[in-house]
Amino acid sequence: MNQNLVIRRATEADASELLAIYAPYVTETVITFEYTVPSVEEFIERIKHTLIKYPYLVAVEDGVIVGYAYVSPFKGRAAYDWAVETSIYLKTDCKGKGLGTKLYLALEDVLKRQHILNLNACISYPHPESISFHERLGYKIVAHFTQCGYKFEKWHDMIWMEKMIGEHTADPEQVILYPKLVE
Repeated sequence: MNQNLVIRRATEADASELLAIYAPYVTETVITFEYTVPSVEEFIERIKHTLIKYPYLVAVEDGVIVGYAYVSPFKGRAAYDWAVETSIYLKTDCKGKGLGTKLYLALEDVLKRQHILNLNACISYPHPESISFHERLGYKIVAHFTQCGYKFEKWHDMIWMEKMIGEHTADPEQVILYPKLVE
């Protein structure tokens, strides 16, 4: 694994590099069910919106962004505040080098400090690489939905995987907004 890896907070200036990583997932795979590659402006808005509450991290190797990870709300109701949906994307030629693991563990560290308890990953099925990756990090399959996504003229299943990173108490600590952790 390269020792020149830096994991840092994403900025609006990263949007075009992140979009270049994401675009092939949209146009060539069912890893995302998005049909159209968003514009750079839309990606900037996504980054800004995420950073209001949650971390959005990038992995930089030798000065080049090689991947990114972020979370979004699991659901919009207050009772779900302690649960998030995780997402990670790596440059296609950077897979299998341990970068994703480092990026996800850095994300998890921030989420623990925020008092997040449940990590949920939505994965198109079958996708053995992603399932194996998440299992190695302690996620378990908790749901399987049949033919719920339509892309590339075919119906696709999806699964949810979950990992608990904190104790579920009767009086959980309030979630801390990400900007409060980095002030």
